[in-house]
Amino acid sequence: MNSQVQGFTTQRITQFQRQGFHFDVIDSGPLEGQPMVLLHGFPETADSWDETSRYLNQHGYRTYAINQRGYSLGAQPTARSAYKSSELVADVNALLDLIQQPVYLIGHDWGAVVAWDIAIQYPDKIKHLTAVSVPHKAAFLKSMLSSNQLLKSYYMGLFQLPIIPEMLFEKLPKLGLSLLKSTGMTDQQLHDFQKDIVDAKRISTALNWYRGLPFSGNRDLTKKVKVPTLFIWGKHDSAVGQKSVALNHSYVDAPYTEIHLDATHWIPAQNAKALSELIIQDIQTKA
Repeated sequence: MNSQVQGFTTQRITQFQRQGFHFDVIDSGPLEGQPMVLLHGFPETADSWDETSRYLNQHGYRTYAINQRGYSLGAQPTARSAYKSSELVADVNALLDLIQQPVYLIGHDWGAVVAWDIAIQYPDKIKHLTAVSVPHKAAFLKSMLSSNQLLKSYYMGLFQLPIIPEMLFEKLPKLGLSLLKSTGMTDQQLHDFQKDIVDAKRISTALNWYRGLPFSGNRDLTKKVKVPTLFIWGKHDSAVGQKSVALNHSYVDAPYTEIHLDATHWIPAQNAKALSELIIQDIQTKA
């Protein structure tokens, strides 16, 4: 148990539980600092936030970077339906309940997808949302009808297939790594992917985030976010096109800022300082 004083935990949270699953957390920064929850995407772990966290910690914020479902080794259900959006949101909500105060929420890639949903469903628990690389789901899906976004998202269909995606990364590593490199990943990121995802036996459960899509409902698909929001996108993003970015503002009914960086999809790993500065600036501006 973590003791609580006036809404602040007086101990580090290195793990939390939900429905028998154990989720790992990297908790850093001053214990009394304002809390920030950081959600990683595919195919990375909570470690992808290390440099960003250091900058945020230096400015007095306390960061909680979660290894989410499928990535925490104690939370790897095999059923595809276990990765539907409601489960992914409920996992993070369990940590928010433990923190016991509103947080600054930051998500990248799939972590951004979850962050948008949390901001919609639990606005009272979120002071400010930062979504990195991936816009609101409605903007993303609408763009598929009027741009090349569907073509850019070809891999989402590929990842629905059983076994073949795992074989690509486990049996044909040169091909798998070359595909990731083509998205702008650095050699260090590719090394981390091999070590932390493939070698650590996380690849199948990480892919289940895509395989869980058919089980996710769209009840809240067009609901607007009603908390202050910062959206950051890289102009050289190979997975998310400009059309969905242009549509994004329509789904935020709150102070909204949009930044286009000279960057790839992998902003937290490659542009940590700029990302941190933009987050802090936007929080202070909207306070």
